[in-house]
Amino acid sequence: MDTATHTPDLTAGLLKFVVRHELWDGNVQDHADQGISLDVTADVDGKPTALLRFHCMDIERSYIYGPENSNMKLEGPMMLGPRTRGRPTTGQLYRMDPIADGNPIGWTIRTLGAKLPKMLERAGYPQIAAALDMAEVKRVLPEVESHARNVYAAKRNTVKHNRGTHVFPAGNIKFGLEMRRLPVGDGGLAIHVLADLLGSTESSYVEETEILAFDLFWDGAHYHYGPRNKNHRIYWDKTLVEDPLAWVFEQFENRKLGAMIERAGYPGIAADLDADKIAAVLKEVKKTALELSAEGIAQTGKPGLPKEPTPNLAGR
Repeated sequence: MDTATHTPDLTAGLLKFVVRHELWDGNVQDHADQGISLDVTADVDGKPTALLRFHCMDIERSYIYGPENSNMKLEGPMMLGPRTRGRPTTGQLYRMDPIADGNPIGWTIRTLGAKLPKMLERAGYPQIAAALDMAEVKRVLPEVESHARNVYAAKRNTVKHNRGTHVFPAGNIKFGLEMRRLPVGDGGLAIHVLADLLGSTESSYVEETEILAFDLFWDGAHYHYGPRNKNHRIYWDKTLVEDPLAWVFEQFENRKLGAMIERAGYPGIAADLDADKIAAVLKEVKKTALELSAEGIAQTGKPGLPKEPTPNLAGR
């Protein structure tokens, strides 16, 4: 899902720079990710056209020559053979190196300032490259960078669920369970993994934060890594994972929870997990989860789905 934002007039002669926030869902888009895309656009044959595209996201850090140019040809080293050469495609993608290139927005702006004419030629637009006013491009690039960084920070999608109607302490984390129903009709059992952050439990400023979320919805079952942090969301392939509830407890019981919490962005919480305490608590968590799931079936025919929508009180 990409979200076009209000873009100031970031133009330089024939070119326009367009910044969008993008939220990718695992198993819907390419992979779970979030960040911004920056398109270098111009009118081609009377139509606004993306000439170059830069993905500046948490994971996807890449750039594409001619994302709308159907006459592009794949290029690659001879040693890799014909599979890399001569086949028509729409655009050619290259990856940034997060180690060597550093921050993707900074790298993109520096690259545009130094290599834009050559990149436009490579993308298949030599006439636009020849007509380029690089002085004007360099004048507007600082504003493009400022806008891109603002969108990256301001438009990040995060969610704040309720903590659950049944909460089970397990050392430095807690499990929260609840039955959820969205206004659109989807819903089911939700499992929240919670931790107290940003202070000791005696402090008035300590914040109980949801670090993992598993929404076992009957239609769109999915889970979140760091719903209050990066919020990388993955939808299950229900052809392969026919019972997401069983899948969740399989991960917990096989002690995958620490690695999942690290991926969510909380390595300190993962380091302090008490595996024995979690194993002891999980028995009751699983028993209650199955009871709530069965209650939903009795009420609605869907596991864990209550009759009425459940407003997200935490978001009020």
